[in-house]
Amino acid sequence: MSEGLVILLVIFVLAMFVGFEVITKIPSTLHTPLMSGSNAISGITIIGAMIVAGMGATTLATILGVTAVVFAMINVVGGYVVTDRMLRMFKKRPEAERS
Repeated sequence: MSEGLVILLVIFVLAMFVGFEVITKIPSTLHTPLMSGSNAISGITIIGAMIVAGMGATTLATILGVTAVVFAMINVVGGYVVTDRMLRMFKKRPEAERS
C-alpha cells in the first residue's frame, strides 16, 4: 500500500471520529443549521466529483466520480427534505388543523 493512500485513510478515519463527536455533542436544536451546513459541503463534493468524472482520465475515475455525484445528490436532497420537515414543525398551524 502506498504511503499516500495510508495518509488519506488516516485522515478519513480521523474525520469520522470528529464527525461522530460533533454530532453526539450538539443539542438537537442545532441539528437543522448543522444539516444545512452539511448540504453546502455536499454541494462542494458534487462539484469535485463532476470534475473528476468529466476528466475521464481512467474508467475507474469516471465510475467513482459518477458514484460520488449520485451519493452526494442523495445527501443533498435528503438533507433538504429533512430540513424542510423540521422547519415546518416550528410554523404555526391554522386553527382548523389544530382541532
